[in-house]
Amino acid sequence: MTLTPPPPPRVHLASRSPRRRELLAQIGVKFDTIVFRGLARHEAELDETPRPGENPVGYVQRVAHAKAEHGCRIVQWRKLPAQPVLAADTTIDLAGELIGKPLDTADAARILRRLSGQTHRVLTAVALGYEGRIESALSISEVRFRQLDEREIDRYVASREPMDKAGAYGIQGRAAMFVEHLAGSYSGVMGLPLCETAQLLERYGYRW
Repeated sequence: MTLTPPPPPRVHLASRSPRRRELLAQIGVKFDTIVFRGLARHEAELDETPRPGENPVGYVQRVAHAKAEHGCRIVQWRKLPAQPVLAADTTIDLAGELIGKPLDTADAARILRRLSGQTHRVLTAVALGYEGRIESALSISEVRFRQLDEREIDRYVASREPMDKAGAYGIQGRAAMFVEHLAGSYSGVMGLPLCETAQLLERYGYRW
């Protein structure tokens, strides 16, 4: 008699990002989405305001850890199934300056002008929490944009694609035509580095 192996465990995904959902599904991870009361940046426990003197690496690691920690609290409060909580955060490092999501269309255009013809770093931290333990990993990629003209910046901003993305662009969308060079993790630039995420899950006993 051949025994059917048990299905792999599920995880809670503490993110509203459709890109992160797509990436997890791509590697076959089963998940349930934790929905916060409002936008993560408006949760009292998830203050995404950079702290004085905080560098981009420290910032993105802190926020990802806080998201996982808050997700674990929600699992307890709502009496959800006991599953690991996966969270992530992405930011842009331009010459040591942290650049997050644009505030409005004018800010998106301003950010894109600054990235035009420059190399920046995309930092994505992933954190996994379960049974009082939180472990994390960091993905760092370098992206160089070609020189952009005002007309294509205006067209891209008008598409609304930049509005919910760190650095005001999505590499998986129209902004792919801006990228002259990429060194690092494509999925990390999208918002969830799959190599680091899989390694974190394996440390918690996840098996595909």
